[in-house]
Amino acid sequence: MVEISGHGGAHAVAVAREYGVDLMFTLSGGHVFPLYDAVVKDSSGMRLIDVRHEQTAVFAAEATARLTRRPGLAVVTAGPGVTNSVSAATTAWFNGAPVVLLAGRAPDYRWGAGSLQEMDHPPLLAPVTKRAWTSHATAEVGTAVNEAFALALAPHRGPVFLDISLEALYGEATLALPEAAAAPPATVPDVGPVAALLRDARQPVLVLGSDVWLAGAEEAALRAAQALRLPVITNGQARGVLPGGHELLVSRARKLAFGEADLVVVVGVPLDFRLGYGAFGSAKVAHVMDSPAGLASHVPLAASAAGDLTSFFDELTAAIEVPAGDPDWAGRLAEAARAAIAADAPLLASDADPVHPARIYGELLKVLDDDAVVIGDGGDFVSFAGKYVEPARPGGWLDPGPFGCLGTGLGYAAAARLARPSAQVVLLLGDGAAGFSLMDADTLVRHGLPVVIVCGNNGAWGLEKHPMRALYGYDVAADLQPGCRYDEVVRALGGAGELVTSPAGIGPALRRAFAANTPYLVNVITDPEVAYPRSTSGVLSRPGLRGVVSLQRPFSSAPSRRRSLLTYVCTMLTADVGGASPHSTSTIASNRTGEPAGTASNPSTARCPGASIRGPPLRNQSCPKSGYRKNSVKLTTSHPITAMRSPSWTTSPSATCIRVTVPAPSARTGISIFMDSRMTSVPPSSTWSPSDATTFQTFATISARTSATAYSPLRPALMSAACSPGTYRSPR
Repeated sequence: MVEISGHGGAHAVAVAREYGVDLMFTLSGGHVFPLYDAVVKDSSGMRLIDVRHEQTAVFAAEATARLTRRPGLAVVTAGPGVTNSVSAATTAWFNGAPVVLLAGRAPDYRWGAGSLQEMDHPPLLAPVTKRAWTSHATAEVGTAVNEAFALALAPHRGPVFLDISLEALYGEATLALPEAAAAPPATVPDVGPVAALLRDARQPVLVLGSDVWLAGAEEAALRAAQALRLPVITNGQARGVLPGGHELLVSRARKLAFGEADLVVVVGVPLDFRLGYGAFGSAKVAHVMDSPAGLASHVPLAASAAGDLTSFFDELTAAIEVPAGDPDWAGRLAEAARAAIAADAPLLASDADPVHPARIYGELLKVLDDDAVVIGDGGDFVSFAGKYVEPARPGGWLDPGPFGCLGTGLGYAAAARLARPSAQVVLLLGDGAAGFSLMDADTLVRHGLPVVIVCGNNGAWGLEKHPMRALYGYDVAADLQPGCRYDEVVRALGGAGELVTSPAGIGPALRRAFAANTPYLVNVITDPEVAYPRSTSGVLSRPGLRGVVSLQRPFSSAPSRRRSLLTYVCTMLTADVGGASPHSTSTIASNRTGEPAGTASNPSTARCPGASIRGPPLRNQSCPKSGYRKNSVKLTTSHPITAMRSPSWTTSPSATCIRVTVPAPSARTGISIFMDSRMTSVPPSSTWSPSDATTFQTFATISARTSATAYSPLRPALMSAACSPGTYRSPR
């Protein structure tokens, strides 16, 4: 048994070392001086990294935990030190990162008298941590810190908050050093129900999330995918479990995979907005997490399992023994993924002026090493990274996760450089995100942490600007300073950087940045009119929102045999769906603008000008948690390409306007219209808006035929499933 003598700070640091912690991230404050004193006197070499904002300290601790799979430690002073940490602690909570956040606290003996920064912190942190409490005595500090680390590491991992009163931290005591808590025994999940579903599935898909990496299950996941021949879509830090180019990695065929799968097995990630809230067309869903509390309760599951994820994959492989699904299913998805990647080439090599954001990634991919750590902190700019950058190894990707908090980048970058000293570290920074944490380039400089920062500078909050224009016809509070010299900010702080305004300058600038051995910001001025074609927003089902057709590429640039684009027109509920009785299938009318609309009163026999109704409803299934039934009927119109302009719309001279009318069964019914046209993109100015509650228009260049499917009625929670994935865009 080891005894420790000294102040409360010495006890806390000694316990942290028992858990393998060798970094303390902080911003100086008098309430926590004993913790710094303990680090200075720590013979084992714990390093103190002080930053310029408390959120950066917690973000760095979170990134340390996510990269090393050991607990991260952040220390903040009382009052504003704690309140400045809340967003970062919340990010760690959403990401399941084992972080211990220690804080100072006003003295107990004057509590209530108005001491400097007196505040009861735990109620503020309790909702976004596994536990938040106070240690009031020096003799308790070691035990409390030991409990904090053990709790942070227990499944499901997450942040823990402990503040320590002034007298407890500065007081002296001699006590036995608590031993690090042993990891709880692994819970072997019951794989039987999931295995039974896989045996029967013809077109299964496996989705891997960040917890696969954090739980150390990446090798077992790869073994299972390969043994069972399962097509895989990766999410978050599971990116790289199957390296880019692997035949079973079909993330780029996500739409086809989710649209045609009959079983989707989701492991290590919540069924949240990133995965359409767990609705994958008609597919059955199996959800697997490291603890029962993480299993989805908002969507019906065909099977579930909770426990050690390595055990899950190994047991599943042993239970099935033979490849799952139809022999050609994985190959078909792989072919679609390869085609999508091949189609990226023109944008990745774009010579557009101003610079298209995709060109930055085309150049970055040429110089990235396999072990690079790629960090995303931004909106539209980082969305392009998610599409084009496929890590070669697991654990090499960091983004803010589902909480979507900007400002993570500099803290993540500092932690990555410390955790992976020999690897490339690249921070992809939106110019909006730069405003949250760029001063911490000073932290990188002071602590000798060379990082390459690539700033996509479009002078706007792109993720908000374009949707607001589409919703209201204008935008406000969405513009930043055009051409702002963020590179000069980093230079002023002691780093280096340069401005890039042409596509040809990107590659050479990146090579100089990687060779510089100092924090280096490459400030690339990009086209503010280019918006990422977003299909997932997290607010897709919010009542009252209208959809936007996302348009990317002119018709003339498409290959002649592939002049087509899949466009979705999605509309949101303007009122809640009421009642619980089923409704019949809606009727549909379709015509070209200027022609009288025909009405299909009988879906199996009616005819419209230029349109035909094909067959009975394609799907007829019960909606979860509702007495409603979801009915659909498909209409197809065939017509040539027509050049026309509408005086009330901004559209391409070569666009055809198609009008689809869906009479609603009641005023309280939501309609979702899918225009499945196989069209090329038309210019970004082309949009659509509703003319009344159930009539909508869209413009596009039609090459063959247009199909519309009406769904009636839909609950608000199901709207995202109806519209996902596609090219629907909405505000963050």
